[in-house]
Amino acid sequence: MKKLLDYLLSCIYLIHFGFTLLIFHVAQVIAYNVFGKEAQRSVVNVLNFLLAYGLYFTGASITLRKRYEIPVNRPIIFVANHQSSFDISPVYWFLRKYRPRFVSKVELAKGIPSISYNLRKSGAAIIDRKDGKQAITEIARLGKLIHDEKASAIIFPEGTRTASGIMKPFVTGGVATLLKRAPDALIVPVAIDGTGAMNPKGVFPLKSFSKLTFTILPGIEPAGRKVEEVLAEAQEEIRQVIASPIS
Repeated sequence: MKKLLDYLLSCIYLIHFGFTLLIFHVAQVIAYNVFGKEAQRSVVNVLNFLLAYGLYFTGASITLRKRYEIPVNRPIIFVANHQSSFDISPVYWFLRKYRPRFVSKVELAKGIPSISYNLRKSGAAIIDRKDGKQAITEIARLGKLIHDEKASAIIFPEGTRTASGIMKPFVTGGVATLLKRAPDALIVPVAIDGTGAMNPKGVFPLKSFSKLTFTILPGIEPAGRKVEEVLAEAQEEIRQVIASPIS
């Protein structure tokens, strides 16, 4: 019976998901071309709210825990573990105040309504993981952008999703490049828990009545420290929250 419910509620959510992407793709294009970047960003905020809380259709609970008051007068590098593609919308919605841009793989920048358009127009770092030079250039550009705007970047240093919740070691390269161009940035760890268990087989079916938790952890000052030490501390703080060992 539970499995049947999973399939039914997943269908409802995915219909909502698909129509939302299509409608807001058109809304973004109009907003960007008629009213400008800020209007498009406002549309993206609403888009991510609807995608995140649309998960209520599956019976999911979504909880934000703030253990730290994030400053607004300096660039922020949000460092998060990555369990699922369903991490993205809640994280963006919860952090929207800080004008976040993602470090994203190039494959997501084309062919996906709403998502691809926003990646291209928002200033996100769109990286080709097969081209190291291009990736470094893009991340460096994003670092300068968040430095100039006192905005934020969101990066998943594992480099891939881990649905099991068992984190892979954090790779330092992306964060190191961001810090070179935004040396006054603060590192803020974000622990994501439950999204991997919600869809262990990919997208369908989602497990109904999942508990999804997003925890903002205390900021880490990177100045005068090795990036490896900073990321190790961030990962350990995240690990303690999600209670999973590092593989």
